[in-house]
Amino acid sequence: MVESVARLERADADRREAKSQVESVGEENLRDLREAVGDLREILTAYEDRAVRDEDFAAFIEFQDRIGHFTNDLPEDLPERETFEDIDDLLQQRRLVESDFEDARERLADAESALAPLEDWEDATDRYREARRAVGRRLDEVRDEIAERERLQRLGEADLDAPVERLRDPIETYDQNVREAFASFRSDSSAREVLDFLATTANFPLVPFERPPDDLRTFVRTHEAGTESIPQLLEYAGFSRSKLDHYVDDPDALKRAVATQQTYLERLDADPLTVGWPPPEADVLRWQCNERISVVGRFAPDVVPDLRAVRELTRREDYDRLRTSAQARDQLTDAERERLRSGAVEEELAELREEREQLEDALETYPDR
Repeated sequence: MVESVARLERADADRREAKSQVESVGEENLRDLREAVGDLREILTAYEDRAVRDEDFAAFIEFQDRIGHFTNDLPEDLPERETFEDIDDLLQQRRLVESDFEDARERLADAESALAPLEDWEDATDRYREARRAVGRRLDEVRDEIAERERLQRLGEADLDAPVERLRDPIETYDQNVREAFASFRSDSSAREVLDFLATTANFPLVPFERPPDDLRTFVRTHEAGTESIPQLLEYAGFSRSKLDHYVDDPDALKRAVATQQTYLERLDADPLTVGWPPPEADVLRWQCNERISVVGRFAPDVVPDLRAVRELTRREDYDRLRTSAQARDQLTDAERERLRSGAVEEELAELREEREQLEDALETYPDR
């Protein structure tokens, strides 16, 4: 049996046993007892210092009155009611000293020990819930592991001799061309134009460019330096303020806007527009291409035909077969190939599926409560 399931079964048995002990006394009675213990402790704490002072007779009378009403209001069938009555008798004296309060607390602690069944049940319930959560966490892990083995099996069944170049060549051609085009756009266009372009890509969620920082975009819009290229702005950012004063009208503004965003500007490249290898699923790639056509057309219309050629690949009947072959060649390690050949993956998958069934059955058998 799966260890987490066995733990849940034990936790459920402990919880049921603890609950039977509570029911033998009465859950409501025990909760009333816990409330009474807490209330009496609060009264003792509130009056201890004043009720033992000879000069504070009013507090002494008020304290004994509260204790009397407290005891009289207790339910007749409250567990340990006699202990509360004994404490009441102890405190209804003509004069109280600190040792009387100590004695009262000791007797109250004896009454509190009767709460053990309720506390045991609550502890057992906490352990049960944690054990059930552990089963859920393990189920998530097992499902992930099953998905990984199934992925390996699919890759292991791939035709490693399939002509994957039918996909790779158009994709590599597009990726190379769009990288070169974006690099030229970044270096030849003004920073203002490039950042405006990047801002528009927010309308295309499948083109995940990082949004330009607001302070940087404001700077290139409102300063003459914004007409310079990004490489030129980065070069300016490395100048001293005295040297920079000869090139721009507001050196401090450039330092604040450009130097603080140097990493963002240096990392700008065409990665969000590239396909990569192996390519994604056909539907995913098709949607990506649809959005990228609109985006790429804004700075490199001559690359759009390459992108359309990539989109056409997704309509090939053999796309999935070629993609799986590409994944197998690219992703399967020698160790994974050996595990597939020896049947180890198949054995692991069978064991994991059996464990998944046990975990799912356990969650159904032992509800969240």
